[in-house]
Amino acid sequence: MPKRTRAYRDWQLEKLSDPEIAASFLNASLQESVEVFLSALGKVAQANQMSKVAKESGVQRETLYRSLSERGNPTLDTLTGVLSALDLKISIVSAKSVG
Repeated sequence: MPKRTRAYRDWQLEKLSDPEIAASFLNASLQESVEVFLSALGKVAQANQMSKVAKESGVQRETLYRSLSERGNPTLDTLTGVLSALDLKISIVSAKSVG
């Protein structure tokens, strides 16, 4: 009998609920493009229950879905609010030190 597997999306959402894994995922996505980053942030928010993230960030759930889509354009307040709700924060480093 074949081994039962679960859906990749379910596995991914379970992993992305961990702030350490989410931070690594978001940092890697940011290296690709803003669109990829926003999509990745949307997945992390979904992993942490979008309704809960919306409430904690002070943003309506529908607005959050739009802002975190590949075509979204969240304000800095929205972005920092969402990251705070996810126990994450933005960090600025010198481009020279990164390589």
